[in-house]
Amino acid sequence: MTTTLQAQTAPDYRYSINDLVRALILGWFDFQRAPVFGIVFSLIYVLGGLALLVLGAGTFVWTLALALGFPIIAPFAATGLYEVSRRIEAHKQLDWAEIIGVVWAERGKQIPWMGVVLMLIFLFWSFFAHMSFALFLGSMTLTNISTSYDMFLTGSGLAMVGFQVGVGALTALVTFALAWQSFPALLDQDIDFVTAMIRSVRTFSANLAVALIWAAVIACALFVAMLPLFLGLLVVMPVLGHATWHLYRLPLQDQAIVSPPRTEPRL
Repeated sequence: MTTTLQAQTAPDYRYSINDLVRALILGWFDFQRAPVFGIVFSLIYVLGGLALLVLGAGTFVWTLALALGFPIIAPFAATGLYEVSRRIEAHKQLDWAEIIGVVWAERGKQIPWMGVVLMLIFLFWSFFAHMSFALFLGSMTLTNISTSYDMFLTGSGLAMVGFQVGVGALTALVTFALAWQSFPALLDQDIDFVTAMIRSVRTFSANLAVALIWAAVIACALFVAMLPLFLGLLVVMPVLGHATWHLYRLPLQDQAIVSPPRTEPRL
């Protein structure tokens, strides 16, 4: 656990590009140190993506069930990656039973509530996508959009795409601001998910330029990793997960270095 002083000062830390590079290097080192852990936890994302493609293709019920369940399950996979990095940082043994035990224990704490927040954001986006489709293209003749994209090339179709991209980017940015430091903080500290989200947003706003670069790095890396049937996620996800942990820990580690330990006065 971190100290109260560390928990209070971490959101005021100013990140640099060098910090992003440092976190990625440390993330790569952690993956090299424990590749099996990274691959196993990343399988959740790979299997989830493949399930959406295979089972969810053209089937609304499967798509909805998988998309609603994924935000609840995925944070636990990320927690596993954070716990591996935490143990490597603390020079502790990487024991499967202990790591799974930590992940399992989180089910009764605050991380599931963050999963609910992500699920609600997805529901908003799903409702918005359907609403904007009806708003821009509702008056047009019904066509099978899976076989014909002509309707998207019309004025209304292009306007809808632009509108959805704009709102989608804003939604993704809000989601990133809420979550980028919330999940590792919930594992590392005894705080509630609302406090974690507030601190995450504070850190995001205080480091807007660097945070946006980090978000772009994540988005580009995930996009490239998903191209070969999501298989690239088996490497990219653990590296990014470990790097996220180290990025969160940098302010706390620096605070521990610059703040001398407190000693009680001698009588």
